[in-house]
This record gives sequence, C-alpha cells and structure tokens, in this order.
Amino acid sequence: MKILISGLLNTETDVAVRHFPIQYYPIDYNFFGIDTFVGGVAFNIAKALTVLGDSVRLASLIGRDLPASQIKSELQELKIDTKYIKQKLKRTPNSAVLYDNEGKRQICCDLKDIQETEYEFDPSMIKDVDLIVACNINFNRPLLRIAKEEGKPIATDVHVLSDIDDEYNCEFMKYADILFLSDENIGGNYREFIFRLAKTYKNKIIVLGRGAEGSAIYTRESGNVTEFPAFKTEKVLNTVGAGDSLFSAFLHYYANGYEVYEALRRAQIFASHKISCNGASNGFLSEKEINEIAENQ
Repeated sequence: MKILISGLLNTETDVAVRHFPIQYYPIDYNFFGIDTFVGGVAFNIAKALTVLGDSVRLASLIGRDLPASQIKSELQELKIDTKYIKQKLKRTPNSAVLYDNEGKRQICCDLKDIQETEYEFDPSMIKDVDLIVACNINFNRPLLRIAKEEGKPIATDVHVLSDIDDEYNCEFMKYADILFLSDENIGGNYREFIFRLAKTYKNKIIVLGRGAEGSAIYTRESGNVTEFPAFKTEKVLNTVGAGDSLFSAFLHYYANGYEVYEALRRAQIFASHKISCNGASNGFLSEKEINEIAENQ
C-alpha cells in the first residue's frame, strides 16, 4: 500500500518526572530518565507504517540545523525517502515531554516558524498513492484540496478537540474521509459528540481514542457508534504517541482490506504495546507480531 504522509517532524526530549505537579528542585539527577529522539506526528506515523510494511512517502518542513541532520539521518536509516522534505524553516521544531510513572504526560511543543511557512504541493506527488494522511498543520491546507480534486481518500487526526466548530480544525474535519480524535477535552457525552461530528462533516469513519477506556468508532455505513475496550498491557511507561500508533495501525489494516472493526481491534494491540516503551516513535510491533497476538486472543 502506498501512503503519502504530510505533517510535523521534530526532535523530542522525554523527561521522567517524580510526579505532577512538579516540585521545584535546583537540580535533579535523573539517571537514564532523559532521552532525545526524532519525533513529530508525521515521523511517528511514517515509522509505524514502515514497520508494518507499507510504502511511505513523507512530506514536511524542517530547518538547516543539527536537529534537521538528525531527522534526515534517522529517515535514511529507516529507508524513508527524504525527497519531499524541504529545508525552508529558520529552525527545526522541537518538543519536550514530561511524564510520570502513572502514564500522565505534559508536552511542551515549539513549532518555530512552521505555521507561517508554505509548502508548494505538486499534484504529481500523489498520483500513485492509495491514501493521503494529512496531519492538522497549516501547510497541509492546500494538500486537502488537491487530494480531494484527485479523488484520493484523506485521513487526519485532529487530536484534542472540544468544539465541533473548532476554527483551526474545521477544514481538516471537512475534508477527512477518516477522522481520528481524542476524548481528552470533550467532556459530557462522547457518543453525542461523535454523532454531531458525523452530521456536520459527513465523514466515512470517525475513531475516538479514549485512553485507558479503549476507543469508539462511528461508520457512516452503520450509522452507529461501537465501543472497544482497551487491550491491556503489562505496564504503561509513557503514553505520548499512543494516539499516533492507534491511527497508524488502523490505517494500515483498513487500507490493506481488513474489515473496519477488525482493523481497530488490531490497532489497539499495536498502540497498547507502544505505551510500554519510552518515546513517541518507539515500541512498534511488526504486522506478524500483531497478527499472532490477535489470532491467539
């Protein structure tokens, strides 16, 4: 399956903290508690889909600095083509993730000048792909329109949403055939929220990540919302990237012909294993490993 992913690339520093809220210390010696990785939503998805066996084309914006070199080196190691990654930013985005031993995390994200920088998409980039994954970042807005004109299915994750009329995300929701989001900031009745999204944006599939509670999925074909309990893992180390993992694995299985509910079930296995590892782009199972677990349940 050929998939174009367009979105954020950054470096990510993960810091283990004792608890939230964080108590002030002049210095805290945190042995093996601080790690730096290549990350960003687009990288997390691209790496996950590559591990799962899909053919990935990655588009993004980075700078001409040390983090950019680290990102390109990691992509080359994964054999992900860097042809469509443009070095137009003043500096490459960066993030810091604070996490405790209960799985709670706080992300500090510095996007640099990426939200003000344009990406010039050429329709030839998507002619031979089967699916467009357009992350909800400003430079992807023209891609939504190009993909729709070319008749390509579009998947997007708007992450934390509290208002179905959210000004920033409404364009992404409007164009998405497959829409993912988190329940983290919904409040109230999440089923009602999903139905309101479906009525407003006419998405083919909506998946709501519910953390430890699992997930819920709406399909236009059924007109119903179905809940899935979480797949239990032995330990939770760091939940950052869990949503990206669920999104990636679902797209892999669905795009490769799996029935929608089975695709989500296997995606939950993939995401549950990922959160037992540190770093948003680490801990990915292969398709063979997921299938063995799924078939032995």
